[in-house]
Amino acid sequence: MKKLISLTVSAAILLAPFAYTLNVPALNLKVDAVSAASEEADAPAAKPTAKPAATAKPVATPKATAKPVVTPKPTAKPVETPKATVKPVATPKATAAPAATTKPATTPKATAAPAATVVPAATVKPVPTALPVTVKENVYQDGVYVAYGDAYSKGTEGAKIEIKDGKITSIDLLRTSPKLIDRDARNNYSALWQAYGLMTNKLIGKTRDGAAAVDAVSGATRSSNGWKLSVDRAFERALTVKDTDAVYFDGVHMGIDPTGKYAVFATYESNKLTVVKVYPLNNAGDFVDEKAYTAEQSAAVAAITPALLAKGTAAEPVAGLEADFKAAINAFWDAEQNAKINNTSAYVDGFYSSYGTARSVGVERADIVIRNGKLVDVKLFRLGNNLIDRGATAYAEVVKANAPMTAKLLANGSYFANYDEKVDGISGATESSHGWNQAVERAFEKALKVPDEVKYFDGKFAGVDNQSKVLLLVDVASDAVTNIKLSLFGADGKLIADDKLSAEQKSLVGTLTSGLLEKGVQMSDITGQEELSAAAKAALTDALTNASKVQGTYKDGTFTAFGDAYDKGTNRADVTLRNGKIVNVALYRVGMNLVDRGKAAYPEVVKAIPQLTSSFLAAGTREAVQDVDAVSGATSSSVALKTAVDRAYGKAEIVEANKAAYFDGIFIGVSTDKLVNVMTYVEHGVPVKMLVYYLDKNGSTRTVNQLTDAELAVKSEIESTSTGYSLHKYGYRAAAFGNNDAEKEVSAKVVEAIKSALESAGK
Repeated sequence: MKKLISLTVSAAILLAPFAYTLNVPALNLKVDAVSAASEEADAPAAKPTAKPAATAKPVATPKATAKPVVTPKPTAKPVETPKATVKPVATPKATAAPAATTKPATTPKATAAPAATVVPAATVKPVPTALPVTVKENVYQDGVYVAYGDAYSKGTEGAKIEIKDGKITSIDLLRTSPKLIDRDARNNYSALWQAYGLMTNKLIGKTRDGAAAVDAVSGATRSSNGWKLSVDRAFERALTVKDTDAVYFDGVHMGIDPTGKYAVFATYESNKLTVVKVYPLNNAGDFVDEKAYTAEQSAAVAAITPALLAKGTAAEPVAGLEADFKAAINAFWDAEQNAKINNTSAYVDGFYSSYGTARSVGVERADIVIRNGKLVDVKLFRLGNNLIDRGATAYAEVVKANAPMTAKLLANGSYFANYDEKVDGISGATESSHGWNQAVERAFEKALKVPDEVKYFDGKFAGVDNQSKVLLLVDVASDAVTNIKLSLFGADGKLIADDKLSAEQKSLVGTLTSGLLEKGVQMSDITGQEELSAAAKAALTDALTNASKVQGTYKDGTFTAFGDAYDKGTNRADVTLRNGKIVNVALYRVGMNLVDRGKAAYPEVVKAIPQLTSSFLAAGTREAVQDVDAVSGATSSSVALKTAVDRAYGKAEIVEANKAAYFDGIFIGVSTDKLVNVMTYVEHGVPVKMLVYYLDKNGSTRTVNQLTDAELAVKSEIESTSTGYSLHKYGYRAAAFGNNDAEKEVSAKVVEAIKSALESAGK
C-alpha cells in the first residue's frame, strides 16, 4: 500500500529545510520631485499632510479577504469615521466571475436586524462624572481592494491596497496604459518616476481620512490626486456597511474589451449614466487619433455610442457590426464594473501564474492578468522536462497554436469551464491547448478573494532541482502526495530512459523514491549520494510549490540585467528564475559596444566567470548570491555580476518593492551600428549625467583628436547640459538635434545609445 504524506499539517515542517526569505533591498527615493508641467492639470489644494509612516514592503500575494459580515448600525460614532457619502447597508457575499453580461442591480438591503440601541436611564439631575459611552467598530472589512481614479486618454491611476484595522498596510500604486494594465514606471511621465515612492511613503499606514489629507507630489499633481481618489474608492468598497442607494462612483470610468479592440469611457453622476465615449484601439494598444479614423471606424463609433448610452450592456448590435458591438459592450461592462461601489468580483485584480498537468516531456504554463474577474492579458508557455521555457524550439504545432489559443482565451474572458478539445482546443496541439486552459483555470483560483482551505491543486506536478539533476512527477490529491515518479538527467541535460539506467542508478532511484514518499524533504541523505539526495529533495520542494495555490513573489522567466559600467564596458547576467530560485544563469563581460568579450576579456575575469556561475547556481536565491565570495583577481567583476543578478530579480518582482523607473547606478548603451556609446548615471531613480564615447569597428574608444566637429559638438551638448543631480535634459524622450545635417546625423545615433542605456537601467 502506498504511503501518503499529509500536507495539510506538516507541509511547513517538510519544506522548512528549503524555505527562504525574499528580502528586497530598499532604494532611497527621498528627493525632490521633478516637475513635468506637461503631464499635470490644475487640481484642488490638498489638506496638509501628517508625517508619513515608514514604507511597508509590498507583498506579492495578497491575503484572502474574509467573507463580509453584517455589521449592525452603531449607536455611537465609530472610532474610524468613514467619509459619509453613502448610507450603510450589509455587504452581499462575493460571487463568482460573471459568465454573461448583466445589468447593474441595486444592492439588496440587509435582512439582519440592527442591534438594540442602549437608551440612557432617566435622571433628575445630570451626573457630571459620567463619561460618554464609546462604541468601537471596525468600519472597514480587512482585505485587499483595487480601485481606479478618473480616466483620460492616456489611461488612469489605480491603487491596490491592503486594509487592516482601518489602515493601509500595503499599497501598489498603478499608472495604466490605455489598455488599463499597469505599466513600467519608465513608460510614464518623468514626473511620476519619483512620485511613486513619495506617494507610497505618504499613504502607507494611513486611515481613509489620513490618506485624503496628504499633499500631492509637486509636478505630478494630477496623478497624485488620481492615486488619492483610487485609495478613497478602495476604502469605500471596503466599508462593512454600504448604502443601497449609491451604486456608482461619480466620475469618468474606463473599460477595455479583452481583445483590445475598443476602449469605452462611461461617466456617472448621481447613479446615472450621462456620457459614453467609444475609442478604437490600434495594434499597439493606444487610442486611434480621431482624425485618423477609417470610414469603418467612424461608422462603428457613431452607431455604438448612442446604443451604449441608451441601453448599456443590453445594447442591440447593428447588422454588419456585430463583432464591433460585442467588443464595445465588453469594454462598457468593464467600465461599469470599475464604476461600481459594490464590485462583487470573486477575484483580486492582478498578475497570476500557474501550470497545467505535467508530463515526462514537459508542461504548459500561463501568466495572466485579471481585472473585474475577467482575463485581460495572457501569455502561454510550453516548458521542457527541465521546466525551462522551450520558446520557438517546442514542437512546431505547439508553437503555431500559441497565438490562436491566446486569442480564444482572451475572447472568452476566462478559461473554458467545460473544455471541449474539438471546440476550444487548437487542432494539432490539443494536449497543449488543454494544458494551457487548465493553467489559466488554476491561475484564476489563485486570485480568489476567499480561497478554500485546500493548499494544493489536485493533479500531477513536475519538480526539478535548480541544477537539473532530478525530475519528479508528483501526484497530489487532497493535500497529500500519493505517488512520485523520479527520473535522472544525464550529463547531456537529457533524461535517462528507465531502461537505460544502470543497476546502481535503478537502485538509487528506488531508494530516493521510497524515501521521499515516506519522509518528504526530511528524508536522510543516501551515503555517497548526498548531491543527488539534495537534488531530489529540492525537486520535491519545486513540485509542491508548482502545486501550491499561493502566488509567489517573482515571475518565472529569464531576466537580463547589468552591473555598474565603467569606461571599458560592463558585466551582464541572464538569470532564469522559477519559483524565486535561479535555475539557469549566464554571465558575460561585455565591451563598450555591449558585445561579449569572451576569451578576449581580462584573464582573471575569464577564469572567474565559470566559478561565479557555479556559485550563483549553488546559492540559488537573491539573498544567497550576495553572500557569494568574490573571486580573487576579479573582485570588481564579481561584485558587478552579483549586482546584475540582484537587478534581474528586481525586474522579476510581481509587485515592485520600490517602484521606480530605473535602478540607481551606471549604465551604458550603444547605437544600432554599435559605433556610439552613452554612459548614463542614475541617482534616486533619475538619469542625472551622461557621457558620450565614439567607438571604432572593434569597439575601442576613439580619441578626441579622431573626432569630427559634428561629433565634438554633439558630445559637448550632451555632457554640458547635466547638473549632476536632477533629470538630465536628454533623460526623458530624447530627440535628435543639431545646427546642421552632420550634427543631426550624429545626434540621432547618440539618441539611440541614450535609449539603449536607459533600457539597460530600466526596472
